[in-house]
Formats: sequence, C-alpha cells, structure tokens
Amino acid sequence: MENQNNMVCNPETGVCGPAGEDDIQMIDFNKPPKTIDLYYVTDPICSHCWALEPVLNRFTEQYGDYFNIHTVMGGLLEKWGDGPVDPANGISGPADVAGHWQEVGEQTRMPIDGTLWYDNPVHSSYPPSRAFKVIQKQDEGLANVFLRHLREAVFAFNQNIADKEVLVPIINKLGLDGEKIFEEAESERGQQLLNEDFALAASLGARGFPTIILVNEENKGVKIVGGRPLEFYVSGLKQVLDTDEPESQPQPALSNLLKKNKLLFSKEIEIMYDLDKSDVAAFVEKELESGTYDENEILGEKYFTQQ
Repeated sequence: MENQNNMVCNPETGVCGPAGEDDIQMIDFNKPPKTIDLYYVTDPICSHCWALEPVLNRFTEQYGDYFNIHTVMGGLLEKWGDGPVDPANGISGPADVAGHWQEVGEQTRMPIDGTLWYDNPVHSSYPPSRAFKVIQKQDEGLANVFLRHLREAVFAFNQNIADKEVLVPIINKLGLDGEKIFEEAESERGQQLLNEDFALAASLGARGFPTIILVNEENKGVKIVGGRPLEFYVSGLKQVLDTDEPESQPQPALSNLLKKNKLLFSKEIEIMYDLDKSDVAAFVEKELESGTYDENEILGEKYFTQQ
C-alpha cells in the first residue's frame, strides 16, 4: 500500500505530491561552506592533465567540500602549421607527439597509446573543447564527465576525439543529443564560448596545462603549475584557507567510486587508497562484490569497469 503520509509541497510551484524520498537521511550541518574557487585550466589532449587525474580525483573526493571547480579550456592545439607548435618539447608535427605521450604514459602509468598520431592524428583540440563548453553551459558536472570520457577515448583507447564520428557517440552516452551539441559547438557561438575561456585563462595567468588556481573570498589565491603530488594541492588549500590543517573527508568506498566513475585504472585506485600496484587486485576482490565489475588490461595496466 502506498504511504499516503509521505507527501511534500513544493514552495515554488505550490504543487503537493509524493516526497519520493522514503529513507531517513543523515545531514551534516558541520560541512565547511564552499568559500574557495578552484580554476582548472586544461585541454582534452593535454597528456600531463591525464596523468594528473588520480591525484586530482583524490583531492576532490577528500577536500571538495571547500571549493567549487571551474574547468577552463586553454586551447592547446588550434591546428598544425608549418612551424613548431611546442618548441620546448620538440614538437613540430603530429608524429612528434606520439613519443612525448608514450613517455608520459610510461612515467606516470596512466595508459597512453599515442599511435594515432602516426596514422589518424588529432588535427585540433578545439572541436572537443567547444563541445565541452556547450555542455558546460547546461551542466558543469556533466561537462566534467564528458571531459573524462574524452580523455579515456584519446589516451587509452586511441580514438581521434576531433572527429565528429567519435565525438557524437560520446555525447550521446551522456543522455544528450550528440548531433545537436556538435552543431552548436561548431557554430560561431561555440567558438565564442571557447574564446571566453581563453580570456579567463589569460586573466588567471595560466600559460601551461595543467594549471590549478585556488582563490579565496578575499580574491587572493595560489597557482600550481604542472602535475604535482597531492601534498602540493593540500598545501595550496591551506594557504588560501589560512588554516594549518583543513579537514579531509575519508576516501569513498571503492564500490561507490566505481559506480560514480564507471571506469578506474589501477593507478587511480593506488593513489586513492595508498596501495602498491601489486596489492590492487586483492583490494578490488575484497571491496567489490563478485559479478558487479569487469577486470581488463590495456597497455600493461589493469582497469576495472562497472557491470
């Protein structure tokens, strides 16, 4: 029998109906207010941003109650030209990127294939960046999920995310209309949104990726350039909060983390739970119920997906 007592009235619409929440929920009123803005300046094809994912995920899980994240597209590659695109890293053409990416993958153990740069190179990072901006205007959280899927596709699974045939299905998997999002992203409006991010990145003083900038209510902040260990970001948070020890939340249960992210690489589990690579398989077997996940391997690294 339906519980007729579990009704609620919406103060905005004046409509009353089932509450839709049957369980007693614990509410923590001691959570700190989000007084910090975290600007993450990045690009979908930034290899060091991909390598930072395990650390950034743990920082967000444990300290995310303090800050609101604003992901800013930086524009790593508009197009290939006749001259060097990234002289500091010796990159003049697409084939030069393959070795650089594979080196980053080997050093950080976030899987990077990179062979698409030889036979199907990304001609520009602007198409996926514009699509990100269009989605972000609708839903910031969903845009960050999209960015994660882009990176899985291009780095681990060697897909050209500048191609419409790759981009549209990734957008569709978010429950959005991929064709419609792509069309808007390729319009003048899409480029305008991207240009606004370029201006914001410049005003923040970001000249490379990844760059993390934490700003407090007094408009004072810290800038952390490049991929760093977790301690760097916690230290930056301490400075902008002007506190000795910000309170951290416990790491999430692995089952909840996998449910949220859908796919986790071994390195991400190691960083999140302070594990050695050799301990990951036993940890996963202990924490996850049999039949709820799949275990696979790519480029010598294990990864786990939710069934």
